[in-house]
Amino acid sequence: MAKITVQNTPITILSVEEQDYISLTDMATAKEGDNRSADIIKNWLRNRYTIEFLGTWEVIHNPNFKVVEFDHFRMSAGLPSFVLSASEWIDRTNAVGIIVKKGRYGGTYAHKDIAFEFGSAISVPFKLYLIEEFQRLKTEEQKLLGWSAKRELSKINYRIHTDAIKTHLLPAEITREQAAYVYADEADVLNVAMFGKTARQWREENPDLKGNIRDYASINELICLSNMENLNAVFIEQDIPQSERLMKLNQIAIHQMSILGSDNSGRKLLK
Repeated sequence: MAKITVQNTPITILSVEEQDYISLTDMATAKEGDNRSADIIKNWLRNRYTIEFLGTWEVIHNPNFKVVEFDHFRMSAGLPSFVLSASEWIDRTNAVGIIVKKGRYGGTYAHKDIAFEFGSAISVPFKLYLIEEFQRLKTEEQKLLGWSAKRELSKINYRIHTDAIKTHLLPAEITREQAAYVYADEADVLNVAMFGKTARQWREENPDLKGNIRDYASINELICLSNMENLNAVFIEQDIPQSERLMKLNQIAIHQMSILGSDNSGRKLLK
């Protein structure tokens, strides 16, 4: 579930089978308030153009849509006696473009294509602002998805890195505390090569932030870190001394960040 605000009205968005459904109930509230939102949706459903639009959408997207029932509604739409609720439309035609939910986030929801069309029944400016806010939300979600994917990649490569440490740097007999120190020391090789500081130095500089230095890295920095973890694992297997590995990794970080277009691409982290 997500929420956007359109002309001071909170609008709920649900993800249903990887499709976005927008609350028509919330949208109707923007026009007439909570008390009449259901009536606005019913009046919209009575319209012949609405039935044509909904039926066409279902024919395109829903192989189980009952076209015969749709034709019955289409012939009746627009008549003074014609009344149709969202639930009846769903039950009679097996429609999937509109859903009715009960409970905490209850109300009538519609696929974004249909919700945008319903926006015209609210007002043209509302519809345009709705589309703009929805697109902004999708852009933010894509950024977050990309960051999360890169963070997970970094974690996977970190496992490769720690396995190399375990195999080549840890003595046969060692305490858990000693092992933890070796792992942390090698992690700081990457931190210094990439960020110019150890994890402890970052925590001292940012006492109010939760997490660690990598939680606040950019996508480009996470990509670079993932590459460096693999390379450091190879360097460890080749018995290259830590001081030499640090210098190599720092040069790699500078080079890769310049390719990735970092704002700090010209910065040399080590002297």
